Amino acid sequence: MNRKSLAQRLLLAVLILVLLALFRPWYVLDETEQGVIVQFGKPVRVVQESGLHLKLPYPFQVVQKFERRLLEYDSPPEEVITRDKKTLVVDSYVRWRIADPLVFLRTVVSESGAVVRIDDVVYSELRTEIGRVDLFDLVSRVRGEVMNRVTVRSNEKTREFGVEIVDVRIKRADLPKQNEEAVFQRMKSERERQARQYRSEGEEEATKIRAEADKERALILAEAEKQAQMLRGEGEAEALRIYARAYAKNPEFFVFLKTLELYEKSLQEGDTLILTPASDFLRYLRSAQEPGPQEVER
Repeated sequence: MNRKSLAQRLLLAVLILVLLALFRPWYVLDETEQGVIVQFGKPVRVVQESGLHLKLPYPFQVVQKFERRLLEYDSPPEEVITRDKKTLVVDSYVRWRIADPLVFLRTVVSESGAVVRIDDVVYSELRTEIGRVDLFDLVSRVRGEVMNRVTVRSNEKTREFGVEIVDVRIKRADLPKQNEEAVFQRMKSERERQARQYRSEGEEEATKIRAEADKERALILAEAEKQAQMLRGEGEAEALRIYARAYAKNPEFFVFLKTLELYEKSLQEGDTLILTPASDFLRYLRSAQEPGPQEVER
C-alpha cells in the first residue's frame, strides 16, 4: 500500500466521522428519561428503554426526551368556598408523571404546558370538592377523603394529555386576612364561655364537696362530744364512788380535807373575809389555836 492510498483512506475515515458527528444517527437514554422519535415534525414512536439507540440521521429524525421520574407542581394559593360559605385560601401541591410521552408531545408539548393544564384541572376539582363539605369537616375529619377524590377526578381528566396525577395534597389552608380577626374573636369568645362554664361547674362541685366535708365534720365532732360526755360522766361517777368510800372510812378526815381545799380556794393573798369567831368556816383554824391536853397540864 502506497502513501497516497493510505492518505485517501484516512481522509475517508475522517469524512465519515465528521458526517456521523453532524447527523448523529444514535442517541442515549438514561434511567430517568423516555423519548419520542419525531420524523419531519411528526411523532412516530416512543422509546422507554434506557441505553444506546439508533435512528435516522438528522434532520430525518430527532429525539424529544422527557422525564420518567415523578414530578411535582406547587400551585399558588387560591381562594375556595366551603359548603357553609366559609372562604379559605388553599395552598396545594400536585405529584404527577408523564404516562404517555406520545400523547404528551402532541397535546401539551412540554412540562410548562402540562403544568398550565394541570393547574386548571386540579383547581377546578379542588374547588368543586371543597364546596361540598363544611369547614369544620374539612379541617378535622374528611380532608383525606376530599383529596383522594380530587386526585382521582383530576387523573381522569389529565389522561387526555398523557399525564398521570399521582397525588394532590393541601399544604396549608388559611382564612383570608380580612376574616382572621373576626374568627379569632369568635374563637376567643367561645373559649371564654367554656371557661366560665367550667369555672361555674367547678364552683358548684366545690360547694358540694365543702358541704359534704362540713357535714362529716359535724358528725365527727358530735360523736366525739358524745364520747367525751360519756367518759366525763364515767369519770365523775368513779370519782364520786371513790369519795364515798373514803368518806365512809373516815368521815371526819374527809370533812377536814374538804375544808382545807376550801381554805386554799377561798383564802388568797390580798383577800379580806369578815366572819364571826363562832363561824363554822373557822372551826379547824380555832381548833389549831386551842391548847391540847399536854399544854393545859403544863
